Amino acid sequence: MANWCSNTVVFEGEPEAIQQIQQLFQTMKAKEEKEEQGQLPDFVPDTDGGYFFNLYWNDGDEGIYQYETKWSPNAEVLKKIAEYYKVDFVQDYEEMGNLVYGRTTFADKVLTDIYLDDKEFEQYEFDEETDNYQFEGETYDSDCEILETLLERKITNHQP
Repeated sequence: MANWCSNTVVFEGEPEAIQQIQQLFQTMKAKEEKEEQGQLPDFVPDTDGGYFFNLYWNDGDEGIYQYETKWSPNAEVLKKIAEYYKVDFVQDYEEMGNLVYGRTTFADKVLTDIYLDDKEFEQYEFDEETDNYQFEGETYDSDCEILETLLERKITNHQP
């Protein structure tokens, strides 16, 4: 059984393109519910996986989608969608069972993936006795804020 990678993607572009993407995601969601299997857009070949599962979004949030993929994010599929509709995107993803946590951006036709590696994950630790995380002398109830901090630092220091 696959580990599920949680994804949030925000598409940015012309309003007409965002509306077309909204329709695409609505169609994929309906098809997934009917067929009970992951979906890809019709124009994306199904040779490399990257299927969308459990698609959802908040009413009124056009261009912002949440979904799951098996094992890892599907940035290449999102890139194909972005190229097809001539838009950009930012994808945040995490699958903590395999220490996968990062952000992919597609802007000006360039795909950039920045993710935490082992050395970042080693910067904090879980204290089983207190059920808290320790990071840079501070105590945290969960690792969410720590991971966000580490990723933001890595993004800030990224050299293209």
